[in-house]
Amino acid sequence: MRTASSVRRYRDEPVSDEIIDTCLRAASWAPSGGNQQPWKFVVLRAQSLREVVTAAARKTWDVMTEFYSISMDDHDADDPKSRVLRTMAEHMRVGGAAPVLVLFCVQPQRGTTELQQGGSIFPAVQNFLLAARAQGLGAAITLWHGSCEDELRSMVGIPDDWKIATLLTVGWPRGRHHTVRRKPLSEVATIDRWDSSWQTR
Repeated sequence: MRTASSVRRYRDEPVSDEIIDTCLRAASWAPSGGNQQPWKFVVLRAQSLREVVTAAARKTWDVMTEFYSISMDDHDADDPKSRVLRTMAEHMRVGGAAPVLVLFCVQPQRGTTELQQGGSIFPAVQNFLLAARAQGLGAAITLWHGSCEDELRSMVGIPDDWKIATLLTVGWPRGRHHTVRRKPLSEVATIDRWDSSWQTR
């Protein structure tokens, strides 16, 4: 878990069906509300689907750079923020050409809020990510589907009463896995009250 950071750069090497099967099986072991397992995992292979995803990824990057006023002028900058931005830019430029693409979909259960619906799909996403990391793969969660949802729904045949939760890119990392950077527990965990910080013993 400590080294399952998002990986957005992949080597140009195929990932076997057996390895993806292991990750999908791990996803299917996740908990869900009432054990209803209201999920569908769609591996996208068709070139036509990949092209739709690539266009959506590039559109997403264009929107992000404008909204956040992101500048990529200094190509030699070596600070952490600049490195992350370059990685993100490359990830979205490659888009659907990533070695593996997987859509995670959920069928909302009656009477559940959108947040509760997420509780029945994102544990499966996390299981997939951890299984991928255990085999040396890298992966990243994207929201690119938001820029091409109508096309994906039509081309994949996703029923109207299902929601797309996320799209994962997966592949063999170009580089190495990194330890995740997170806030200290004293900032995110409390005892009894919101402002009573958890103190590590």
